[in-house]
Formats: sequence, structure tokens, C-alpha cells
Amino acid sequence: MKLQFITHFSDTYSYYDSARLALEGGCRWIQLRMKDATDEEVEKEAIRVQVLCKQYQATFILDDRVELAKKLNADGVHLGKNDMPIAEARCYLGNGFILGGTANTFEDVVAHYKAGADYIGCGPFRFTTTKKNLSPILGLEGYTEIVRKMKENGINLPIVAIGGITREDIPAIMQTGVTGIALSGTILRAKDPVKETRKIKALIG
Repeated sequence: MKLQFITHFSDTYSYYDSARLALEGGCRWIQLRMKDATDEEVEKEAIRVQVLCKQYQATFILDDRVELAKKLNADGVHLGKNDMPIAEARCYLGNGFILGGTANTFEDVVAHYKAGADYIGCGPFRFTTTKKNLSPILGLEGYTEIVRKMKENGINLPIVAIGGITREDIPAIMQTGVTGIALSGTILRAKDPVKETRKIKALIG
């Protein structure tokens, strides 16, 4: 849970390749994110990435595609603000699936908590090119404040920082009290993504 990798397609790597590199580097949580792809394209890639995750005994999460997650018996689904509501997804999937929700404010966190989310993807930390229609940037102060309010209100949910995070940012972000870090571009832009994943894992602890 401490290091989540979100697949990304680039000129250099396919979605499958990106997942494989993160897994080789020791990451054990893969989210397959293919926002603009068709259901058929996602299913084809999901089957391959799921097999890969099983080989590494890693958690396999699908972004957004609730019906496909049920069909493939993925480990879970991550839902953004414009995806199916978490409460609805929980009703559809039952309790055997991990449900994550995207949050930008403490109010988002409360709503996801009440709806039955298992973890929160909280961000963005800073501007990121992998997402359209970005929410307000949180920075270190934003995470510190959200974690403080969660403790004050007895909300005990894993909270994962996401959005434009570099390896150099990680020590300071972890000091805010978040549970973990979600990355994509930072790993894939590295000269050696496998080594970069190992370094990041060591930093997060």
C-alpha cells in the first residue's frame, strides 16, 4: 500500500511494460489507468496486467471500470470524482473488492469514508501532466491539514499522496502523516525505472 504505481502509456513504454517495470522494482500495487481507451482495449490489457500482478503477488486495481473489475475479479477499483459514486460501486461489487476514491479536500475524504472507501488517493501535490481538469494543488500544507482533521474526527483510512511527486519530494510528504505515495511519470521518466522504483521503495519504508 505504501507505494502505488499508476500505469502510463508513452512513446517508450506500453501500459503492460510500465506495470512490469514497477513490479520488477518491488512495487506490489498496480493501478491500470487507461482513461481514454475503449472497454475492449482496457479489458485486453487488464487481463495481461492481472496475470503479471498474480506472478508478483501484487494487488491489481482497475481505474474507473467497475463492471470490468467484477468480471475479471480484480482486487479492486479506484474511482475519480467523475466516476461511479463509491457507495454505488460498493453496492454493485460487495465487500470483497478494494475501493479507492480520489480526494482533494477533507470534505471529500469524509464523503468517501461514509460511502465505504478503503483508501483515499489524495492530490494533486503539484501540477501533473498525466491528468486533465486538475483540482487545486495541495502541497505539504494541504496534506498536513487533511491528516490532522482526519485524526481529530476519528477517520482512520489510508491516505495516498498523488500528483506530480518526484523522488526528492517523498521524505517531506511522508512527514505530513500520509500512508503512502502513488507515482507514474517519476518512475517511467527515470533512466532505469526498475532501479528508480527500488530507490523510491527504500525512501518510503
